Amino acid sequence: MGDKINLALIGAGHWGKNLARVFFELGILKIICDSSEDVLKRKSAKYPEIATTSSFANTLASTDINAIAIATPAEQHYSLAKKSLLAGKHVFVEKPLSMTAIEGEEIVQIAKQKGKVLFVGHVLQYHPAIQTIKKILQDGQLGKLQYIYSNRLNLGKIRREENILWSFAPHDISLILSLVGEEPIEVTATGTNILHPEIADTTTTNIKFPSGVGAHIFVSWLHPFKEQKLVLIGDQGMIVFDDTVPTDQKLMMYPHQISWKNGIPIPDKKQGNPVDLTKQWKEPLMEEGRAFINSIHGKPAFTDGEEGLRVLKVLQRAQASMDNKNDSAKKTPYFIHPTSDVDDECEIGKNTKVWHYSHILTGSKIGEGANIGQNVMIGPNGVVGNNVKIQNNVSIYEGVTLEDDVFCGPSCVFTNVINPRSKIPRKNELKATIVRQGATIGANSTILCGVTIGKFAFVGAGAVVTKDIPDYGLAYGNPAKLHGWMCECGNRLDNDKKCQSCGKTMPIP
Repeated sequence: MGDKINLALIGAGHWGKNLARVFFELGILKIICDSSEDVLKRKSAKYPEIATTSSFANTLASTDINAIAIATPAEQHYSLAKKSLLAGKHVFVEKPLSMTAIEGEEIVQIAKQKGKVLFVGHVLQYHPAIQTIKKILQDGQLGKLQYIYSNRLNLGKIRREENILWSFAPHDISLILSLVGEEPIEVTATGTNILHPEIADTTTTNIKFPSGVGAHIFVSWLHPFKEQKLVLIGDQGMIVFDDTVPTDQKLMMYPHQISWKNGIPIPDKKQGNPVDLTKQWKEPLMEEGRAFINSIHGKPAFTDGEEGLRVLKVLQRAQASMDNKNDSAKKTPYFIHPTSDVDDECEIGKNTKVWHYSHILTGSKIGEGANIGQNVMIGPNGVVGNNVKIQNNVSIYEGVTLEDDVFCGPSCVFTNVINPRSKIPRKNELKATIVRQGATIGANSTILCGVTIGKFAFVGAGAVVTKDIPDYGLAYGNPAKLHGWMCECGNRLDNDKKCQSCGKTMPIP
């Protein structure tokens, strides 16, 4: 393929659509890959000459493609970038590089071993204002750099796969590391969880550098208006970069100084002067795309994999700082994985854990010490007792009650309407299902609504329960039938209703 670049874009939705435009205009876009058929239809209409597909594997297998651009949710960056590099492709990956420094180090090493470009989408590094600020610092116009602060605030897009620190702050960390030119000696952060108990919506990060320069970053997706400001404080002046105003006002120089009189600092304020960027203006995203192309042709980039890794390490230190603060003063005595959602007006007991991609609907009540597995739905108005264990892929609909110590195996099914029809609403015809204390529901079993499963009963895997199961009953089959009795310890009773394992005799009715 020589020096010709044929690029496939993975993810063409929220931010990816902008990359699609840039790479198309630069003449290197050949394939758009996205899991959404709606996105692919829109891109096909806009770029009819560009191939579209929903298959990443097929895209990666294409021998015509030698570069991959990744604009998917951040949690997928590591996996997609690694696979792309191992397949011998150059990689452009949106920020952040990955979600852990260990993952970042691995893909940086793979890129080196394969001799391929790893480029990170820290687009502000290619902004004319940032290039001008770097020149101002080099020329000494601000004197000694003392402090930097950055605000990146907006209302929306609110994510669930990552918190605001990982969504917004990579840009600011990238800029600050570049402007200071040092590795930080201290990183601390605080976060506020407003919409979700485990996902920070606002964070403030403080950074200290060996030279004495300090920095702080405030990011939020719950702000009434958009604000993107970077402020640099030097002992001979100050500069403000506001990316939300017209080009001729984006950069303002203030020759403010602090003088000391009788040991008291006195501010000396002066008129600010705009630094006109119109003559040198180039779209940052387009410049970023050109920089990726140039890096494939051998020119070093500002935002290579090593730079992305440095940013990632600061992010991880900031996250660790927030986690430590949360652990020492945690408001919620239970754990909710960041990918899960808990609606309003739910009650969750202490030491309960809700794992990946689960949803607790309005009005549901979960006791203490429960363990809710992956992809579980409870409610609305679901009732789950203490120490209940619900394995993956289970739905506890309204009308189902699980008493204390119940075990629900993977993919078991509870129904709540006896004769459902899609066109006929039957929310007022729910039939209550009760699973009594200590009962076990086997994997892939189905429990028809309106039944009661007795205390410490045991429903075998794959059973279809259509009638009540008595206390301590062992039932399996389709339909499930009573085949014996079970001890509270989970072992089968003998003919004398005695457990040979623990020695107890159960009070079988």
